[in-house]
Amino acid sequence: MGYVLVPIVPRDGEGRSVLNLSKKEVTLAVDGRPVALDLFERVINAPVSFTILLDLSGSMGLGGKLEGARGAIDDLLAARQKGDDFALYTFSAGEVREVVPFTSDASKLQRTLREITPYGKTAFFDALARMPDKTLIGKNGSRAIIVFTDGFDNASSMSRSDLTAILEGIDVPVYPVGLRAKPKSAENSSAEYQDASQDVEILREIAKVTGGRSAFADSPEELKKAIAEIIKELRFQYLLGFKPTGRGRNQYRKISVELPRRVRSVHVRRGYRGTEPPLQTRSRSREGRG
Repeated sequence: MGYVLVPIVPRDGEGRSVLNLSKKEVTLAVDGRPVALDLFERVINAPVSFTILLDLSGSMGLGGKLEGARGAIDDLLAARQKGDDFALYTFSAGEVREVVPFTSDASKLQRTLREITPYGKTAFFDALARMPDKTLIGKNGSRAIIVFTDGFDNASSMSRSDLTAILEGIDVPVYPVGLRAKPKSAENSSAEYQDASQDVEILREIAKVTGGRSAFADSPEELKKAIAEIIKELRFQYLLGFKPTGRGRNQYRKISVELPRRVRSVHVRRGYRGTEPPLQTRSRSREGRG
């Protein structure tokens, strides 16, 4: 890995973004050892590069799930600001297709979304693993992969552990949005939710490993709220970064972050796969913590 970028989203006890962190208040550690950062940047209202990965398997044609995904993507595009760009990929029947390369022209995505139809089985794990490298390279410093899926994997050749190992090497947060078919009645709600509940845990795991956030929705209102939260999070971040030293084994290394007490929660990627980080050579001042 050439460079490790660690976006963090700190929030206070009321869920609001913490806007005034200084570098001396933040300690990033790898395997428990403080790292010497060469990047500490606060990003406010930043343009974002969005990679949209849309499940087009046959099950997405049931219960209004594809229509829900189209509406959610419309909401995402409607909230765009100057500098944002978008790419659209679809997956089904074991393949990932680049449908719309990165563009700032929202109308290209909207036209394409009205033309695509669901088909085939769901190979969700394989799709995430086969995402081409260029989907991770939007032109902006703030980047994200947003996945719209019903989370029902019935065709992947890849195991969950294999997928986790690949995701450990991705430095872009993944935001899985699980789409649920709304029950027609209370009597059969359990059966109709079964398809959507199959892989809820793996969607949450994907978000945690990469530093994103998972969401689940069965109505346009819930989808609209989920998209608004994702956009809010991506517009405000702190970007931390360092270049690995090249020493030591190329292996998975756990990331943790120490923050002042006014920060009650933080979204941060779980780790990275690479060589040893540059370590702090002397103790840092704890002034200002508290």
